[in-house]
Amino acid sequence: MIIKSEGEVVAEEGCLSVPDIYSQVKRSSKVTVKALNENGDLIEITKEDLIARALQHEIDHLDGILFIDRIGRMERQILLNKLKKKKQ
Repeated sequence: MIIKSEGEVVAEEGCLSVPDIYSQVKRSSKVTVKALNENGDLIEITKEDLIARALQHEIDHLDGILFIDRIGRMERQILLNKLKKKKQ
């Protein structure tokens, strides 16, 4: 769970869930996350830059959100159409 976020940065993201599709996504530049470690102990970590982006991306997956859900409707439709054409 993200308990604190700071700053904003826009960068290109992609995901194995939607192969060969990339888009600019706005994310926090720094996040503090509360989670359970491999022993079930509650931990709190603060990360910046690429690791912060990865944490947000993966936490979104746990919440059923893909990076394409974080872009504009029109751009998302263009990318989804592109994905459909690739599957044909």
